[in-house]
Amino acid sequence: MGKASCSKGDGCVCGSGLDRTACCGPFLDGAAAAPTAEALMRSRYAAFVEGREDYLLATWAAATRPQSLTLEPEQRWLGLAIRATGAGGPEDQEGWVEFVARSRVRGQGVRLHERSRFRREDGRWVYVDGEFPEA
Repeated sequence: MGKASCSKGDGCVCGSGLDRTACCGPFLDGAAAAPTAEALMRSRYAAFVEGREDYLLATWAAATRPQSLTLEPEQRWLGLAIRATGAGGPEDQEGWVEFVARSRVRGQGVRLHERSRFRREDGRWVYVDGEFPEA
C-alpha cells in the first residue's frame, strides 16, 4: 500500500526532525492551524504520505480547489526537501515555498519540484497553486 502511518512516537514524515506530535500532527488531526506557509506545505506533504485527501482539499484555496481528489494508491513517498521560502510568516497574508518531493510509483522514481503559492483565507493558510521551476 502507498500509505505510511505515523504513530504518536514517530518522527514526522515531513523531514523536520521533530516528533509528529510537535510538527504536522496537530494540523492533520484538526487540533491547530498551520502558523506559516512552510508549516502548511509540510503538513500537506504529510497528508499525501498518510493518504489524507480530506486534509488536502480542506487546505486548498476555494478558488483553485478541485471538487475531488484521488491519490495514487501505489505511490510511496520517500522524502521532502524545502529549497526556499518567501514571506508566508505568521504576520503575512501571502507566501511561497519551493520544494522537492520524491516518491516511487510501481517501481518508477518520481521527483516533484514545485514552487507553491499560499495565502490566508479566513485567517488560515491555504494552498493556492504552484509552478514548476527549471532544474
